[in-house]
Amino acid sequence: MLVPDLMTSAFDILLYSIFAVYMLDVVLLFAFGLHAFLMIYLSRKNPEHCVSGADGTAAIDLKKTPAREIPRVTVQLPIYNEFYVVDRLIESAVQIEWPKNKLEIQVLDDSTDETREKAKGIVARFRKLGYNIHHIHRTDRVGHKAGALKAGLAVAKGEFIAIFDADFLPTPEFLIKTIPYFADGEVGMVQTRWGHINTDYSVLTRAQSMGIDGHFMIEQTARNAAGLWMNFNGTGGVWRRQCIVEAGNWQADTLTEDFDLSYRAALAGWKFRYLKDVSNPGELPPTVQAFKSQQFRWCKGSIQTAIKLLPRIFQADIPLKIKAEAVVHLLSYTMHPLMILNMLFALPLLLIGDWTSYALTDISITIVLGIAAVMSIGTLGPIAFYVVSQKDLYPDWKSRIRWLPFLIMIGTGIAVSNTRAWFEALLGVKSPFKRTPKLRIESKSDRVTQRNKYRQPLDPLVPLEFLMGAYCMTCVYFSLKLNFTMLAPLMVLYGAGFFYVAILSLREALGSGNSEAGAGEAIPAAADSSAVVPARLASQNAA
Repeated sequence: MLVPDLMTSAFDILLYSIFAVYMLDVVLLFAFGLHAFLMIYLSRKNPEHCVSGADGTAAIDLKKTPAREIPRVTVQLPIYNEFYVVDRLIESAVQIEWPKNKLEIQVLDDSTDETREKAKGIVARFRKLGYNIHHIHRTDRVGHKAGALKAGLAVAKGEFIAIFDADFLPTPEFLIKTIPYFADGEVGMVQTRWGHINTDYSVLTRAQSMGIDGHFMIEQTARNAAGLWMNFNGTGGVWRRQCIVEAGNWQADTLTEDFDLSYRAALAGWKFRYLKDVSNPGELPPTVQAFKSQQFRWCKGSIQTAIKLLPRIFQADIPLKIKAEAVVHLLSYTMHPLMILNMLFALPLLLIGDWTSYALTDISITIVLGIAAVMSIGTLGPIAFYVVSQKDLYPDWKSRIRWLPFLIMIGTGIAVSNTRAWFEALLGVKSPFKRTPKLRIESKSDRVTQRNKYRQPLDPLVPLEFLMGAYCMTCVYFSLKLNFTMLAPLMVLYGAGFFYVAILSLREALGSGNSEAGAGEAIPAAADSSAVVPARLASQNAA
């Protein structure tokens, strides 16, 4: 009897360890959920701060402003193998309202395919029309996007540097509404909101648009209006050249060079402004593979930035509230490994009666209700976050929020990929630079399968996504069998998310995707960037 008793004792000790880690996991996810409520509160506290002109800063009237008072601006367009969208990008950029003799456009082209000749021809055409536009091609691609921006900056003539990625359409009024804010000599960057070209293309793009809206309407507004640190989102913003240089210029030691430069600029004492009513539309990734690549880069890059800058932030002489928010902001992608851990512990805890001397019924009702309360708050925070953002933006917000479950699904479905990204960043593992594909998918009539120039092989993590989906459904079975039904609905949603992402990834790799499913082919690794994934907040429901 001694050996069985020892084994029982060992398993009981293992249970205590699992339960302790599980409770820590729940508390951390609860904290992220609570943070969503804080962001909502701060975004409502001083909302006019992020509305252009609300503080008396009027748009520039180019007809009435003396030429000597209009600064020189350089617009940088970093591209890499963007065959489908490069013409759309350049044609939008030349329509920006600004005197031709004060506007310089740089097409920073690292392409290795036909995009190079296509871009070169478009630039030549606009040069003949009198535009100050340059095609700058690199063959070494050192530093990827950060390297291209830095190389362009070295020869740029502008006092201010506007940046647009290949999937965006700069609006004509962008500069006349943003440049006036640089009258404040402490302002180093002005960010505008991302709009969407293809929201209604598929379930996937509808869910993504809601995630991005939440980030820009709630998070960016909250941080900027409350005097907290916010980030440049990689596109749709304009920098003071002096700020870039004094902050240490573009650096390529993280995958999110925009997030990195933003916080280095903040540490150097520069201020940012955000304008939520000035919008530049961008193309949402139309395929799951593209979406996963984007999120992988943002996740890994943000953790790399945290490892790089948190020591400096802790030592900086700045208010505690700024430090605390910076830590949460930089570590927000930690929610994905926390989600995975939370799910993996669910089944052992449900089956404790089969491998320990305890039974599920032995757990105190007080503990159960406490965990339920924490889970509820952690779940309601992100839900409120997205509902409020939709209400602020759209008159038909009630019909739009029906896509919220799909946002939760895709936020869960990418957790396997993002957990890998998180650990790679933590362990210093090098991996190919993954970028967001741009396929010029603008309406439901467009077909991803007709634009398969840059097909990507099957994601090797797809089998793990299928396994996680099956695991979640197993948890659903046992939670119903053991009358622990409060766990079942969430596990159904999580399992559906893993299956959705895995199945579409498989279909896209086989080239059998269609527009309504949001499937298709992705494009190989390249270098565009943004800082924080809005869809990450959907994953807070795992609490």
